[in-house]
Amino acid sequence: MKPELIVVVCIFLVFIALEIMFTNFFTKKNQTRDDATVEILGTLMLTLVTQPVVLLGGFTLASFLAPQSAGLLESWHFLAVFGLFLIFDDMSQYWWHRVSHMVPWLYKLHRPHHNAEYLSIRVVYRNNIFYYFLMPGLWFSGALIYLGGGLVYAFYIVIKMTVIYGAHSDVRWDAPLYKIKWLSPVMWIVERTISTPSTHSAHHGKHASDGITNYKGNFGNLLFFWDVLFGTAKISRRYPEEMGVENLPETTAAEQLIWPLVNVTPMPVAKTED
Repeated sequence: MKPELIVVVCIFLVFIALEIMFTNFFTKKNQTRDDATVEILGTLMLTLVTQPVVLLGGFTLASFLAPQSAGLLESWHFLAVFGLFLIFDDMSQYWWHRVSHMVPWLYKLHRPHHNAEYLSIRVVYRNNIFYYFLMPGLWFSGALIYLGGGLVYAFYIVIKMTVIYGAHSDVRWDAPLYKIKWLSPVMWIVERTISTPSTHSAHHGKHASDGITNYKGNFGNLLFFWDVLFGTAKISRRYPEEMGVENLPETTAAEQLIWPLVNVTPMPVAKTED
C-alpha cells in the first residue's frame, strides 16, 4: 500500500476512534439495520474497487489520448500542480455534487449519502457504487497522475480526505473554536475556505424550515470556497437537530448500493427546494 494511502487510512481510523470515545458511534440516532450494511459495503467497494479502477481508467485513457504527454507536469511547481487538482478534482466534484441534487437519476445514486438520519464518519463513503464510477474528478485525477502529478496527488489526497472526514464527523471540532472570541476572525476565514462540521451538516439537514439546513448549497468537499464563489454558501455556525431526507419513499440496502440494478422505489425528486 502506498504511503499516502496508509496515512489516509490512519486518519480515517483516528476519526472513528474519536467518535467511539465521544459519541454513540455504534448506535446513531434512528439508525436502521440497512444503514450498517450500506456503510460497510459502500466503504469497502469504493476504497478497494471503485476508486482504484476509476483512477486507473483515467490514467489509461490519458495515456491513449496523449501518449507523448506522460510526466509533463513533473517540471511544474508543486503549487501549480496542486491547483490543477483543486480545479479538476475538487471543483469538478463540487459541480458533480451540485448537479446530483438537481437531476433525479443522479440523485438516486447520491441519495444513500443522505438517507442516514445522522452525520458521522460512517457516511463519508456512503453512496451508490455507480456514483463514484461516474465521478469526473476521479477520472481527471487519474489523468493528472499520468501527466506527472502523482507526487502532488499524494499530498493533496491526504489534505482533502482529512478535511472531508472532519466535516462529516460527529465530533464537531469547530464548535469549541466558535466560542473563543479572539478566534472569530480566524474562523471567519476557515469556514469560508474549507468544509467544516457546521457548514457540511447544514447540507445534511432534514428540514429546510429550521433556518440552518441548506438543500441548495454547501456542496463543497475540500474547499467550501466553491460555495462562496458560486453563490451556494450558507454559514450559520449552527447544526441541524435532525439529519436525513424529507418525504422520500422507503428503500432497501441493495437499491441504495446498486441502483438501477435493483429498483424498488419511484424516482425521487432531488433535494433542491427550500
